[in-house]
Amino acid sequence: MNVLFVLTSHDELGDTGEKTGFWVEEFAGPYYTLRDKGVNITLATPKGGKAPIDPSSDTEDAATKFTKRFDKDPEAQERINNTAVLSTMDASDFDAVFYPGGHGPLWDLANDKTSIALIETFNKQEKPVAFVCHAPAALKDVSGTDGEPLVKGKKVTGFTNSEEEAVQLKDVVPFLVEDMLKKNGGIYSKADDWAEYALQDGNLITGQNPASSVLVANKLYDSLSS
Repeated sequence: MNVLFVLTSHDELGDTGEKTGFWVEEFAGPYYTLRDKGVNITLATPKGGKAPIDPSSDTEDAATKFTKRFDKDPEAQERINNTAVLSTMDASDFDAVFYPGGHGPLWDLANDKTSIALIETFNKQEKPVAFVCHAPAALKDVSGTDGEPLVKGKKVTGFTNSEEEAVQLKDVVPFLVEDMLKKNGGIYSKADDWAEYALQDGNLITGQNPASSVLVANKLYDSLSS
């Protein structure tokens, strides 16, 4: 099995002067969950090269067994520092695509034409497309095979408005994931803030927050195995 991980290249948190990027757990949890099951993983970003880590995710408070494993894994760190350029990726080479979150995707992947076309191709090929936390932002301008928004009429979840409020970034982000999914016609639902929650509707898999990352990865693996 070959899975493409698409990470953000964006590292500026709006106009705050602070840094952002991808959330370590949302990469590390799925990365090791799938790698340990024998899945081949390729990493890509819009710009290629080093994928920026959100500093807020690289703290003791945010640590999990997977992030601790990543911290001691020079090979995985080397791969994060040397991602492929997204435009060189071909959906035909992969069985599924997975997008880790962090705030970065709200700025770049949400509007990236290469990413949008790639997701549409994976969907057309009826392959799993999976997103966790802020990564459903990448679905904002993605259309389904009927020309309507891909999420329209589908059960979806993603980072909640109340979770965004809790991290005090509701007025910093360019848009709210929950609002965007609803606006695009998604059948949005959520669990309590910070609880593990993921949904699958056909080949579309979405998870609510960092705690949901491994659940998303397992749903993705089960889709590939069935």
